[in-house]
Amino acid sequence: MRSAVTLIAARGVRGFGDGFTALLLPVYLSGLGYSAFRVGVLTTATLLGSAALTLAVGLVGHRFPAKRLLFAACGLMGATGLAFSQAHAFWPLVVVGFAGTLNPSGGDVSPFLPLEQSLLAHAGPPSNRTQLFARYSLTGTLMTALGALSVGMLGPLRSGTGLPLLTLIEAAFVMYGLLGLVSAGLYRRLPDEPVGADTPRTPLGPSRRNVFGLAALFSLDSFGSGFMVQSLFALWLFHRFGLSLAVAGAFFFWTGALSAVSQLAAPVLARRIGLINTMVLTHIPANLCVIAVAFSPSAEVAFALLVIRALLSNMDVPARTSYVMAIVTPAERAAAAGVTNVPRSLAQAFSPALAGLIFTLSPFAWPLVIGGSLKTLYDLLLLWRFQKVRPPEELDP
Repeated sequence: MRSAVTLIAARGVRGFGDGFTALLLPVYLSGLGYSAFRVGVLTTATLLGSAALTLAVGLVGHRFPAKRLLFAACGLMGATGLAFSQAHAFWPLVVVGFAGTLNPSGGDVSPFLPLEQSLLAHAGPPSNRTQLFARYSLTGTLMTALGALSVGMLGPLRSGTGLPLLTLIEAAFVMYGLLGLVSAGLYRRLPDEPVGADTPRTPLGPSRRNVFGLAALFSLDSFGSGFMVQSLFALWLFHRFGLSLAVAGAFFFWTGALSAVSQLAAPVLARRIGLINTMVLTHIPANLCVIAVAFSPSAEVAFALLVIRALLSNMDVPARTSYVMAIVTPAERAAAAGVTNVPRSLAQAFSPALAGLIFTLSPFAWPLVIGGSLKTLYDLLLLWRFQKVRPPEELDP
């Protein structure tokens, strides 16, 4: 269990950095004079870069110790924060975004993810797998929410120091890089030969058909999610309701905290109704709330709908990861994590630029309607295709 605690703690550290950078990114780029479309283009570049790194982990990661790859990713995270604090021209920012680990989505889209998931799947007995992934997701989501809340400190810091807002944001990016070094310190506690090391990691074999089917459906879900990544969502809220950075940070904190706590219900629901039903039956109402937000007449109505969405939208996260790990052989888990995460990252990478363009052309929140509709379609297809493909532990009497 020591490895599980280490992996969960590292996920929390990275989540905190993702939380404040996702909100500060649109403010930083707008302060530099860039349009919503360019914010979307840079968001697309960061997600494409994350997908490329995750693909590399999936294709060749089984040749190297996971611990060494995690250290390399931490070094890249440190370099990303430092470089982003110094670059101001648009195309250098795009290059750094593509090559680095910056995450504008508010979730975890990074090369860390498949490595941590494959290690966590071996960190406890199969009966506790969903619970472990729930704690992993809970910690990441809660710390992301705290990171969003922390941006409210920039106002008092600006008043107390007299420094320009852009200078404080640049310092925040440096802090993001330092969090990569903190994560590396935590990974040092992992054993050189983790639990499950006696089972060699291999490319996909007998589970290939199911994993590819899941990857295709997860890609549809992520393409829909890309229309409402947190950076663009925050940008729309700033323009639509005139929110301050502090109010937006507090709002994303509470929705993130509720989302994190709600994930504790995922293992209980999964034991009662199964992993697939847990994913679908909580996700569809959350998607309908997102669509309704686009038609909200006031910030209060929008916030109420987003609170309901927060209580439901992430219950599928631990169930989804546990399901993937459960329907493949132990030797295929690292490859399965990479194969299911890479298409998700790629699919999510293309929609932010489209969303930014749509926001530029129309003040109406069409991206929320499009994204919510695509995610609902994913849920229905997942239920149809995988309802009868059940993990061995669900088949036990």
